[in-house]
Amino acid sequence: MSIKNLPLIGDQTKAVHAGEYPDPVTHASAPNLVMSTTYVADADAGFSVEEMSENDPFLYTRWGNPTVRQLEEKLATLEEAETAVAFASGMAAITALLLHRLRAGDHAVISDVAYAALSEMSNEMIPELNIEVTKVNTSDTDAIRKALRPNTKLIYIETPCNPLLRLTDIAAVAEIAHSAGAQLAVDSTFATPAATKPLLLGADYVIHSLTKYLGGHGDALCGVVLVRRSDLAPLRKKTAIRLGGVISPFNAWLIMRGIATFPIRMRVHQENALQIAACLEQHPKVKRVLYPGLPSHPQYELARRQMANFSGIITFQLENGREKAREIAEKLRIIHYAVSLGHHRSLIFYLHSEDLLQTSFKFATSEQYASWNAFAGEGIFRFSVGLENAADIIADLEQALG
Repeated sequence: MSIKNLPLIGDQTKAVHAGEYPDPVTHASAPNLVMSTTYVADADAGFSVEEMSENDPFLYTRWGNPTVRQLEEKLATLEEAETAVAFASGMAAITALLLHRLRAGDHAVISDVAYAALSEMSNEMIPELNIEVTKVNTSDTDAIRKALRPNTKLIYIETPCNPLLRLTDIAAVAEIAHSAGAQLAVDSTFATPAATKPLLLGADYVIHSLTKYLGGHGDALCGVVLVRRSDLAPLRKKTAIRLGGVISPFNAWLIMRGIATFPIRMRVHQENALQIAACLEQHPKVKRVLYPGLPSHPQYELARRQMANFSGIITFQLENGREKAREIAEKLRIIHYAVSLGHHRSLIFYLHSEDLLQTSFKFATSEQYASWNAFAGEGIFRFSVGLENAADIIADLEQALG
């Protein structure tokens, strides 16, 4: 029996069992890793992806793979989505969605602060395809409304956004998008399904970098787009299969293995982050701390309403942040000075505002600059709190800060 047919299944049960089943031949309990690139086919099998349907037998792993399919089923169950398409990375998933949804002559509204690679792509590559892009602070619903045009096809948000931890009201923006005949895409990588299920709030697409919290161990790149079933075939055929940005079955197996402990890990990430954020707020060398679970976060009430888990990302500001980053990187013993986030180990990295505003984020208004400065100042430390004992993380931070 499929787990989807069982009533009242909790997220921990879904994380362990969804998409998995004992091997019918060997009766192995753990899911198989199928590394074959090709499969024995019937003589009547077609050679073009145009002839493929989702229920066809596997033919070629770029088209579909048993291990990848199990991962997609697990993710769809966790997000309460109809279906999912996995990609080789989070950026492959984002690129696929944009190319799936937007055509020459269309217009998109995109968060003015988002994952750097997306920001840079929407500064240059997407407009070069004759697709208009308007960047707005998506926490401001009036700004979104003003940015809409008759040819607006997509509103794209991140919440919390990377790296500011600024939130967007998903339900409110979904209503704005649909009233204008557009669709809403939500990058929910920072929030994860443990915090927010955007499709239940009205979103049309959800994107995750599975490299982060869902995989949880920092050893496999992967991304996913979660969609309605009617979008599955065109998204898979026109972007995943033809562009080729599909996930390796081995990485899919690693991500699936990580998801088994995902709900439990997210509880510890939040518990640790709450303790550490509270300690940082009291530290004499720390100018400001931002964490959605702190009452001091400017959108704390929205966070409480929209997030069942506040996740494990903290940002904080220090005087002379760039100089302090060099000292901290040399002194840290437990925490790794490294990019990325959502891993079992703690990671910290300094993001200098001047550099980011020259390369990634192109603001059009003084209000956008003001919002950046309010959250980031001259620069922020993005701290991905891991699963170590909170006391040990705090002690490492305190000795590094001096």
